[in-house]
Amino acid sequence: MYMISTKLKRISRTWSGPALLLYILFFANPVIAQLQPVIHSKADTTNIKIGEQIKFTVTVEVDSTAQVFFPEGQTFSPLETVEAFKTDTTRKKDRITLQKIYALTQFDSGSYVLPAQRIEINGDGFFTDSLQVDVATVAVDTVNQKMYDIKPLISVQKSNSDFWKILLIVLLIIAIAGGLIYWFIIRKKPLTEDEKVALLPPYDRALLELKRLENSKYLIEDKYKVYYSELTAIVRSYLEEEVHISALESTTGELIDKLEMLQDAGELKLQYNTIKQFESILQTADLVKFARSKPPIKVAEQDRKAIEEIVIKTKEALPEPTEEELLEQEEYQKIIALKNRKKKIISITSAAAIVILVSIGGLITYLGPSYVWDTITGHPTKSLLEGEWVSSSYGYPPIIVETPEVLVRQEVKLPPEAKANIKELQAFMYRSEKGLFTIGTTSTTLNKPEEPDFNQVVEQILKNFEDQGAKNIITKQEEFVTLSGVKGIKVFGRGNFPLPDSKDLVSGQYTIILFGGNGFQQQLILSWLDEDVYAEEIVNRIIGSLEVKTEA
Repeated sequence: MYMISTKLKRISRTWSGPALLLYILFFANPVIAQLQPVIHSKADTTNIKIGEQIKFTVTVEVDSTAQVFFPEGQTFSPLETVEAFKTDTTRKKDRITLQKIYALTQFDSGSYVLPAQRIEINGDGFFTDSLQVDVATVAVDTVNQKMYDIKPLISVQKSNSDFWKILLIVLLIIAIAGGLIYWFIIRKKPLTEDEKVALLPPYDRALLELKRLENSKYLIEDKYKVYYSELTAIVRSYLEEEVHISALESTTGELIDKLEMLQDAGELKLQYNTIKQFESILQTADLVKFARSKPPIKVAEQDRKAIEEIVIKTKEALPEPTEEELLEQEEYQKIIALKNRKKKIISITSAAAIVILVSIGGLITYLGPSYVWDTITGHPTKSLLEGEWVSSSYGYPPIIVETPEVLVRQEVKLPPEAKANIKELQAFMYRSEKGLFTIGTTSTTLNKPEEPDFNQVVEQILKNFEDQGAKNIITKQEEFVTLSGVKGIKVFGRGNFPLPDSKDLVSGQYTIILFGGNGFQQQLILSWLDEDVYAEEIVNRIIGSLEVKTEA
């Protein structure tokens, strides 16, 4: 645009009136038009079946410096965006062509309008054309294609995928905890320079520290007090460790007296002149530290060299350690190493024990001791309660119920006298391998269109309990209504029931819920151990989900 306006200004200086107007109309307008964006949109088809995809293509031709933003997300509603492909760019001189393809679909039949899409170019909005798309249903051939009944439920082996996930998480936590314990406690950490120096023998450490003091800039920076403080501290520490005298807390006079006493006793073969030289350096250091004295740099350097010679002479003046002393030192080092190792083991064990105890204590406080114990020991009904539940329909007329396990169809052989009244009986059951917990449903159609006698049914069920060895059965009865308003009868109570494959009796509870109508009856039977809180939760959840269809 700048080039065009410049050109028009130049022409306006030489042309005027009609000539300038003709130039603008016939020559300038085509140039300006070429700089305008050009937008095209198309679809590969406008007729699809449910779930098929449309390829909707948007093409934009603009100047190479233009900023173009295509629509993103679900802006094609009522159609759904399956995928937005990468933008394809083609350059031609100072113009570029951008092509964006969208995969769209719809899962309901009907006629839909694909709305105009906004393309933003240099902050201005440009729109594509709208488009009508027809979505057809998929025809089902019910003549040539046979229709089959719903397959009965089959028992499958329970998946262990959750177990492996939990195991992997536990192993990962143990690995992370072990790594942290190793890294921060067990691992032999690399020593710092100061730690390496601290582990050196007193003599070697003193010489190394004196060498560092020589290379320092204390004297250049006029820090005499720091220089002499470190100088005397080095030699005093050496004497305390190597000569075994209290040098750090002694005054200059006290320290010299102790050295002279050792010399007189023959325990330190140090010359008299060496002790006097050491006394002179200590006195100079005292003047520097307390009287702000400032000796020449050359004197300070000579004092450091003299201290180094004193350390060397002191080392030579000490008697050689006896074999017994060396052995004692070696044994002492072993004892120290053993103590350190025991401390490390105690630290690791204590840390692990504290973590375990705190974790268990927190769980017990939050969940209760019985819950934690049942989790550790794997309580059978707790596992059922916390597992994946299944909602299904059983028998005909159907009983719809949610259970922790799928109920398995039971083969029931009717006695001849029962066949006179019962046309068909469908039974489904789940029985826990441990404990008394059972779930059972039966759907019965009768030969005659008559109302079932619930009292007779309940008596027969209780008689079956007694035939199986149950004793002391207590029975209560009340009305029961499902969430959808279907009315039935609830019979419940307690008794002593035999465990599966055993003659031992245990205290248990039971609930029987009966429904029925003209020519049919339905019933749900539950039994569980007394005082089993998890079983009671399961029973309440099953009963709360119970629904029946009462049309035979």
